Amino acid sequence: MQNDEQAIRDLVEQWSAASMAGKVEEVLELVAEDAVFHVAGREPYGKEAFAQSFRQGLEHVRLEIRSEITELEVVGNLAYMRNHLRVTITPRGGGMPMNRAGYAMTILRKLPEGKWVLSRDANLLTPEVAV
Repeated sequence: MQNDEQAIRDLVEQWSAASMAGKVEEVLELVAEDAVFHVAGREPYGKEAFAQSFRQGLEHVRLEIRSEITELEVVGNLAYMRNHLRVTITPRGGGMPMNRAGYAMTILRKLPEGKWVLSRDANLLTPEVAV
């Protein structure tokens, strides 16, 4: 079980690093083919729509991601995770960065070859308000 938890923590680190480096294909390797993404104000969507949106977004912005796993539970070949995220989105070519923060609830699945992938993700990030 401990090895599975570490593999999932490594996946989160790899996701963040690849996202910040603009390595979309590396991020997509961490996503199940039948993955479903949930975000506020939009119908759930799959891996292909995620890939298209992510590619288009990275043409215009740079990301800085800070991630803190607040809960992680592995049950056989499934796991769920609550993750607190802070994302700074900076327009390429200048402009004011946007900060978003909040929680994501993620379900992961272990593939037959032993690799963990994101299966379902509900991202609840909202604009971060300075206090």
